[in-house]
Parts: sequence; structure tokens; C-alpha cells
Amino acid sequence: MGSFFKYSFATVFGLFLFIFLLFLLGAGLAWFSSGKGKTKVEANSILHIKLDYPILDRTKSKLPTLTSLSFDDNSIGLNDILDNIEKAKNDDHIKGIFMEVSNLAAGGGSTEEIRNKLLSFKESGKFIVAYSEVMTQRSYYLASVADKIYLNPKGLVMLQGYSTQLTFFKDALDRLGIEPEVFYAGNFKSATEPLRYTQMSEYNRTQLRALLNDFYTNFIEKTSKARKMSAAQMEDIIDNLKVRQAEDAKANGVVDDLWYYDQVQADLKKRTGIDVADDLKLVTIEKYTDAPNPKKKSKKKDKVAILYAEGNIQDGSGDDENILSGDFVKHLQEIRNDKNVKALVLRVNSGGGSALASEIIWREIELIKQKGIPIIASMGDVAASGGYYICAGADTIVAQSNTITGSIGVFGVFAEMKDFYKSRLGMTFDSVKTSSYSDFPTSPLLSRKLTDSERTIVQKGVDDIYQDFLGRVAEGRNMPKEKVHEVAQGRVWTGTQAKQHGLVDVIGGVEEAIQIAAKKAGFNTADDYSLAAFPQEEDTYTKILKKMGASASQSKILEQQLQKELGDQYTYFKQLQQFSRMKGVQMRMPFEVVVQ
Repeated sequence: MGSFFKYSFATVFGLFLFIFLLFLLGAGLAWFSSGKGKTKVEANSILHIKLDYPILDRTKSKLPTLTSLSFDDNSIGLNDILDNIEKAKNDDHIKGIFMEVSNLAAGGGSTEEIRNKLLSFKESGKFIVAYSEVMTQRSYYLASVADKIYLNPKGLVMLQGYSTQLTFFKDALDRLGIEPEVFYAGNFKSATEPLRYTQMSEYNRTQLRALLNDFYTNFIEKTSKARKMSAAQMEDIIDNLKVRQAEDAKANGVVDDLWYYDQVQADLKKRTGIDVADDLKLVTIEKYTDAPNPKKKSKKKDKVAILYAEGNIQDGSGDDENILSGDFVKHLQEIRNDKNVKALVLRVNSGGGSALASEIIWREIELIKQKGIPIIASMGDVAASGGYYICAGADTIVAQSNTITGSIGVFGVFAEMKDFYKSRLGMTFDSVKTSSYSDFPTSPLLSRKLTDSERTIVQKGVDDIYQDFLGRVAEGRNMPKEKVHEVAQGRVWTGTQAKQHGLVDVIGGVEEAIQIAAKKAGFNTADDYSLAAFPQEEDTYTKILKKMGASASQSKILEQQLQKELGDQYTYFKQLQQFSRMKGVQMRMPFEVVVQ
């Protein structure tokens, strides 16, 4: 009987605790929805920008936590960063921008868009001040727009030019008894080279050198102009590694002064008329999202839709971190069936993935075009291989100068692991089959070698998909198929190079793409339409229920922890993880480019 009362009491207590937690959650949600969480901007404030987290194209919606009724993640996406800088430009309470760029984590295309928006901000006559302790080249590229760049007296600016290093696994696979079976179309489709070679091919070396040279030229031209020096001066500084210590950075005009953080704060107080004994009025760009916008967005019924496509292109559904064909098709169908959508901006940030999923998505985009809705593709940091495939049919393709795109090629990989299973694991295999191809491999991990006829079948499949890829691009870009083949073959281009070869129409960012889409839809001003983002955000309670399910959330937390623990080695883990998840023929970037 004692056990009965004990368990009954525990049940009742748990129920009351659950109800109490729901009450707290409801109160928090009501507080946020009532607008009481809006950020108030005082006079003489400064917008504080410190982008030390990966920048997604779109801000992920956030939930208040039970313990503090605060957001569980303070990061915002590129869309809100650009909007906030534009809002600050017209906000009389914001006197300038203070950037801390020590740990800039934005990609190349995103950095370019933010930099261009900062240049637009300067047209208001307001100041931009940048400070850092350690600046990578990408950090410096962004900071160069500032009126003043201050470096910690013991800090460092790393100006040494661009290089890249690839990791090759062939010898390791040989030692493990694993023999890759590789099929590809395109001389530059080098994604499988780490499995086949111990060093890069000349084709790959050629395309990488061209990429880096273009990045370097862009960096030299824009930073030298911003710092009011000649391109030759900036190149001399980099080629001869003239900036080795903080004093070198000041002596060569790379920064304006060597100051500690408190000295920078004193300068900012002086700029905004704040007494030296008072606190600076800093508003982080993340919190500024909730500040009132003097230029309210239009609520017209007619819409320009913007559909975000970010991540690997995969088959299936149920993963909001990648582009899954099942889910993505539903979003495209929703846009196609919305009679108020007059134009579509397809914002792509993807290195590709499944060829089949890319084709399925391409078809739905074609159906939208057939309905007479203009489609503008906006390329982010990367829109290559399958990422380019889904852009190919757009009426206009917009990319940044340093967007990575192209990679029009196809590959497939199998791994013959018979020796590995036997010598390392003590496993052997035997089988019975009814016909020649009964055991034709359905998995990329094989317990036997492919036969010559099977290799022929797979290679023909890869070649056929490559020809389809060329056809899609030729049709979408209004180019002869032979001309497309000349610039395809898996070769990767920068946005500038892609425009020169007819693969891109306009150099610009997502805002330029929206303007082009609006114009094609017949709108004269931004007040004539509303901007509708897809996928549409789920309501708060749906997100809570998903959080309570926790599987996807826990997986993301685990991945973030793993990234933190592995550091730079996390890249190799992700590469191996992607190989293990590949199904069917792939349209993927041949490498991952990280420019510091």
C-alpha cells in the first residue's frame, strides 16, 4: 500500500510540474508575441556587428527557453543582417556601426553581400569603425570598408595571399584493403580524386589556380581602393609578407592605429557625444532585428516569393538542414498554386548532391515557368553541380563575384571491400542468385568487384546523366550543347568567371535578384508587392512539439559539439559522412573551398 501512495504522489507531482512548466512557457510566448520583447533604440546608439557564427541565408526561428524566457540561439541569417544594416542607415537613433571582426565566420558570397551593404550604409554619412585582435584575410576584406580600422597593439593581420590543400586517401585505402570503383563524366570533376590519386591532377590544379587567382585579384582591387592605396602597393605588402607584427600593419597603411579595446570605446563615445564616464549605447545587430522599422514592409496581396535552398540536395523528406526533394517539391507546388505569387527568387546555397533529387526539383521549377511566373536564381556562397542544375532554367541567374559555381559534371563511387572485410574483420561472403545481375550492387560498399559488364552499365548511366545535365543548361542558358560542354566537364568557376562564360547573367546579391524579379513581374516600386519567404515558418507551438520530440534537435546539438571538439578536423569527418550517405549518381562539388 505504501508503494501505491508513493507512486500516486509521484504521478500527481509530475502532472502539476508539467502544468506549471506549460504555464511558464505560455507566459513567455505571450510576452514575446505581445511585442514587449521589442528592442528599444536610444538616441546616439551604435549598431554593433560581431559575426562570429556561421551565416545562413535565412534566420532560423527561435524559441524562448523555460529558464530565462530568452532565445536559445542569438545568431541571425544573411536576410536579417542586410535588413538591419539598411534599417540602421535610415534610423536617426543609430549614429554609426562598430564592427568586431576577429572571428568572422561568414562565407565568401555572404561576406561580399554584407560588405556591399556596408558601403551603401556609408552613403548616409554615418561612421563605420572596425576593431580586431586577429584578422584573417576575409575579416580584413570586410573591415576594409570602415572609416577607421583599429588593431590591438599585440594583434595580427594575416595578409599572405591564398592557397589551398587537399587531402588524399588512396594510400590509406590501399592499406585497409579498400578499392574504390569510380565513375565520372568531366575531366575537372575531381570530387573522387582523393580516392584515386595521391596528388591532384593537372585539370584540378588548373581550376584551383584559376579560382584562387580570381579571389586574389578581387581582394587586391577592393581592399586597395578602400584603403586609398594602389593595387601594386597592396600586392607588394602581401607578396613580401610585410605585415608580420602589429606595428607593420600601421606602418604600411593596412590599419589606422594600434589601440586597445578601451581606447576604441573612448573614440566611439566621442563620436556619439557620450560622456567618458557613461556606458556606450551599443545595440547588437542580432537584437536590432526586433527594433521598430521606420520603413515598414509592404503588405500588398501581390507577392514576390523567395525560396531558400540551402544544404546538400538529397532524396526524401524530413530534414530542414538540407534540400530534400520531397519537402522542396511541396514548397514549389505551394508557390505555383498561389495565384498571388507574381515572381520567384530561388536563393541557392548548395554544392549539390543527388542527381535524381536535382532533376525532380528542376521539373517543378519548369512547371512554375510554364505558368508564366518569372524565376530569378540568386547564388550565395556556392551554387555548384546539383546547385547549378536547379538554377539552370531560371530566366536570370545572379551571383556574387566570388560565388563558387559551375561544376557541371557527374560522378558515382563504389568501394570494393572484400579484402578489408576478410583481413581486418574476419568476414567472408557467399551468395546464391537466379540471374546474372541478381546481386548487382545496391550499396556503395561492395563485398566483391564489379564485373566488366556492370562497370559498363554504371559508366553509361553516369554519361547519360551528364548529357542530360548539358541539355538542361543548354536549354536554360540558350546555348549550344557543345558550347556548354566546353565550360562544363565538372569545372568550378567563380561568379565573375561564370559570367564571362555565359553561365551567370548578373553580378550581385539577393537584393539585386529581388529587384530584377519585381521588375519582370511588372512592379515599379517595392511598395507595389510584398516579399513572401518560403519555406513558410511553422507556428511556435508546432516548433515546440518538434522540440519535445527532440530527435532532430538532439542530433543538431551533438553535431555542434562534435564540430567544437574536432575543430579543423571536422571537415574530414563531414567528407566521410557525406560519402557514406551518397545514394545513386551524384552531382556534387569536387571540393570544399574555405577562404580565410
